This record gives sequence, structure tokens and C-alpha cells, in this order.
Amino acid sequence: MGKLVPDSILDLMLDVIRARITGISVCSTQPTTYAEATSTYKLADKNGLTSTYLTKGNGDTSGRKVAMAANNSISVDTTGTAAHIAWWGSTGSTLLYVTTCTTQAITTGNTVNIPTHDFEIRDVA
Repeated sequence: MGKLVPDSILDLMLDVIRARITGISVCSTQPTTYAEATSTYKLADKNGLTSTYLTKGNGDTSGRKVAMAANNSISVDTTGTAAHIAWWGSTGSTLLYVTTCTTQAITTGNTVNIPTHDFEIRDVA
């Protein structure tokens, strides 16, 4: 007998992310908390994100995903090496998702672009 998690159940997690998203950060190190994503390891960030930045759909491989729209010309607050991208929600100070990015040096006073990327929940195997 096979395993199954219906798309509607996978969508519940994605809906929580879409409902809580308020910002995105470029970080020097992998954050594991809201404070690390928004302060300790933050090199650049964008506030004011809403669910309109996230599009829910079928996963690239299987399951479901939510795709983050590109965020361009974000002011760099701290010089460092970008290594991670963090999604967060200010309501409840919630870290929602962290992923790696192409490592690159960024400098205070410049801007950085975050391309479209996604979080995918694959079907159970």
C-alpha cells in the first residue's frame, strides 16, 4: 500500500508561510531564529512583504511549492559575504524559511538583488 499526503494538507503549511510573511533577509550565516535573521546575521533586508510576493503551485519535482517573487535593489546595511536567504514574519517574531544562495561579497551602501526562488514540499515516498 502506497503513502499519500493530499495537496490540500501540504498547502496548509504553505498557507501559514503566506499568511505570516513580512520580510526577507540576506544573511552571512545560516540563521536559526528570527533575531539572527533580522539582526545578528542580516546584511540586507526588505520589510513589508505580503502574500502577494508568494505564489503557491505544483512542485517542480512533486508535491507543492511556494515561489518568492524577485526582490531587487535592496539596500545593503552591513558589509559581508551573502550566504543565506531568510523569510520571516514580524508577527510573533517567526523565522519561516532559510535557504542558501550564491555566495558573494556585498558592501554597505550598495544594493543586492534576490532572484525568484521557492520552497518545495515533495510528495511522500
